[in-house]
Amino acid sequence: MKASQDKALVVFRGKQIRRTWHKDEWWFSLFDIVVALTESSDSKQYVKKMRQRDPILSANWGTFCTLLELVAPDGKSRKANCVNTRGAFRLIQSIPSKKAEPFKQWLAQIGHERIQEVENPELAQDRAKKYYELKGYPKDWIDKRIRGIAIRQELTDEWKQRGVDENTEFAILTNEISQATFGVPIKRHKQIKQLDPKFKNQNLRDHMTDLELIFSMLGERLTTEATRKKDAQGFVENKEAAREGGGVAGRAKKDAEASLGIKVVSKENYLDLHTKNKKLVKKL
Repeated sequence: MKASQDKALVVFRGKQIRRTWHKDEWWFSLFDIVVALTESSDSKQYVKKMRQRDPILSANWGTFCTLLELVAPDGKSRKANCVNTRGAFRLIQSIPSKKAEPFKQWLAQIGHERIQEVENPELAQDRAKKYYELKGYPKDWIDKRIRGIAIRQELTDEWKQRGVDENTEFAILTNEISQATFGVPIKRHKQIKQLDPKFKNQNLRDHMTDLELIFSMLGERLTTEATRKKDAQGFVENKEAAREGGGVAGRAKKDAEASLGIKVVSKENYLDLHTKNKKLVKKL
């Protein structure tokens, strides 16, 4: 899926970096990044010398870069060397420039934080709270979201111990819980939220309302209980436990909707709702 032309440029400190959508992620013009960070008058020559300085980068150039179509300054589409986000950071590490230094310091800080989180997992939760605060989420929503993360971690720990494949089967079991709890699979739930399908790594829970978060937690917590009670082993038995735990949460959801005349699954994004409410309060 190609990005539309009006979204094909990223502005970086006054410099335009072209990008395109490829294999479910953004890819950026390698030469545009070099120009932005070095202001080189000959970016191709700069890259050539950079590869000479960094033989490991040069040896992996074929996997590091991908030729993709980008719109050139003259308006025509041409093949150009592109890198994904990971590749862009690797490229920055090979650029000895003052403009690249802030990025290198940031990457070093991120690495330092990850090591700290391995030693003290509570730090990861504290940082997650700060990230959500920066995005504008209120404290009560953040508390639920962090609690939901802990509940899911407890469930996935059970799955790991019971022979469930993390790479393929976790997603299937999670979808089973969602289907049983909300009455719709995750893909459909994202469509209801009007989330862009091309961003496959987008976390649905970051867009849930209070009620959706609560029932999501309930479905996964009850699945953990069902898994332990059944002593489920392997994918098939854990799938049955997922349906059972999600089913109990689903019946609670239906009861709440019938008794209170509400709909739990909503197209509203909690962050959008919070912003609208704040604007309304200011007007009043």
